[in-house]
Amino acid sequence: MYLFKIIIKGFRRLEHLEVRFKEGLNVLVGPNNAGKTAIIDALRVLLSTGEDGALRLTVDDLHVDKTGARATEASFEYVFRGLSVDDEADFLTALRPFKGAAGPEYEAHLSVRCSSADMGGRLRIKRWCGAHEENSVTTEMLEDLRAVYLQPLRDPAQGLRPSRTSQLARLVRRLSDPVTQKEVVDALDTLDKDLQKTKPIADTASAITKRHGEMLGEVLRQKLALNLSPGDFQRVAARLSLAVESFDVEQNGLGFNNLIYMAVVLSELSLSKEAAYCALIVEEPEAHLHPQLQAVLLDYLSSVQTPAAGEKPVQVFVTSHSPNFASLADIDAIGCVYHTANGPAAFFPREVAFDKTKKEKLQRYLNVTRAEIFFARRIVFVEGAAELFLFEAFATKHKVNLKKHAVSVISTEGLNFDAFLPLFGKGKLEIPVVVLTDSDPTNCYPQPEDVVKKSGAAEGIAALEDEFVKPFFAQKTLEYDIAFDATSRSTMLKALAELHPVISKELEAEVLAADEKERAKALFKGMFERGEGKTKVQKGAFAQSLAHAVISDGCDIVVPGYIVKALEFVMAE
Repeated sequence: MYLFKIIIKGFRRLEHLEVRFKEGLNVLVGPNNAGKTAIIDALRVLLSTGEDGALRLTVDDLHVDKTGARATEASFEYVFRGLSVDDEADFLTALRPFKGAAGPEYEAHLSVRCSSADMGGRLRIKRWCGAHEENSVTTEMLEDLRAVYLQPLRDPAQGLRPSRTSQLARLVRRLSDPVTQKEVVDALDTLDKDLQKTKPIADTASAITKRHGEMLGEVLRQKLALNLSPGDFQRVAARLSLAVESFDVEQNGLGFNNLIYMAVVLSELSLSKEAAYCALIVEEPEAHLHPQLQAVLLDYLSSVQTPAAGEKPVQVFVTSHSPNFASLADIDAIGCVYHTANGPAAFFPREVAFDKTKKEKLQRYLNVTRAEIFFARRIVFVEGAAELFLFEAFATKHKVNLKKHAVSVISTEGLNFDAFLPLFGKGKLEIPVVVLTDSDPTNCYPQPEDVVKKSGAAEGIAALEDEFVKPFFAQKTLEYDIAFDATSRSTMLKALAELHPVISKELEAEVLAADEKERAKALFKGMFERGEGKTKVQKGAFAQSLAHAVISDGCDIVVPGYIVKALEFVMAE
């Protein structure tokens, strides 16, 4: 049994949002304030995650629309799938049919509505199940749903300190039975009796007893004993603490304590045989973990879907705003929560109809830098390092601060746009996306006003255009288009002189000797299409030098028209 989806209405930033999940690990990624925590708290409205029970809401949790009007209620619908026969019996009144892959199946619907605040501002909660509000969610149903919540900036040592409610005490009780509990108590009793015979303990007990008797007298004094533990198992479990390499757990590093705490929690959850459903809810697991430990943790969390014999599967919900975590996660586990003009939206890459090879390519390409696509509000895809350096220089030239406008410039290392673009567009990630690429006409050096025949690859990219995704094409290539302008050619030659002073001097003469309409061709060919045996200029190195000349040295340059249009599109509100 697993949570398939939740429908949230009127809750904080979320006017109406449907979030779909898979079995096992679910990683919700996205920028700050996009709604990830609201989704986690929506889970907690139903799922009891500790001694305090389910999350209680106040009037401040109700959604406020653009006009400033506050919603009168917040509602949540939870749909569970993958029910066993026993689960169907336990949630009988919650069942509704749906068409599964193998034919008709049943899913369990549980609903919560929070409305009509009391005098203290707390919202009243109504829970029901199935298709009718008359079907109340029973206490037994709620007890069948187990969850543990780990908040951000948590103190894992707190949950491992000795107490009746610590996760360590829960796990010890879970792994014991009456016989083994008695063995523990008997062992402690024997140890206590032996300790009481030792001189330091006996003398201390005698001193306290003597002073206590003198204070209260024979009638009022109580029987005192100095021992390690009260004589029942519950109290023994409550007094256990965890040592890490002979040190107290509070002396251990915060990152490792987080991992230890998760291990204890997952162990206790997976052994909850009486529960129909178990979940672990973790906000920002990357906190306090260096990248290698993040990778280890994510790999382990992915494995809880297939538990060991005798254990239950645990559905894991993780929120993160770390590109590193997003790059490590399997793409099918990712859910992206992001900003749109109409409020927060959710998108799930696993629902995209990828060609198999393209999906595998995307998974390979989602390293830390490119995983930034799940956090950006606007994206510019470029072919490689040259375009990466120069687009940022052109934006600076136009006094556009890409970072402050949440624009991410992502290199696809060639014409690998086909791996990324299926994620964007209408009905997918609906954010402005620019694709900067070359027309690459074969054996052709067009003028700015010419209509060119694009290459097959460029035509394929052009076909992907919609209201959110817009390709912009150079007449030939970026460097060729820059060379159309005389001022830009002069700056290009200065930048080239930093790398290849001899080539720069030779080309300066060749360009001046050429016809005006042939000068862009002369410079481009002289740099990047030099003859056999001649040193060719590396585009990446040249782009870096040119960007430095424009930004740091203040050299003038005319930004190619297609770049200007791309900036206008991606910056449009």
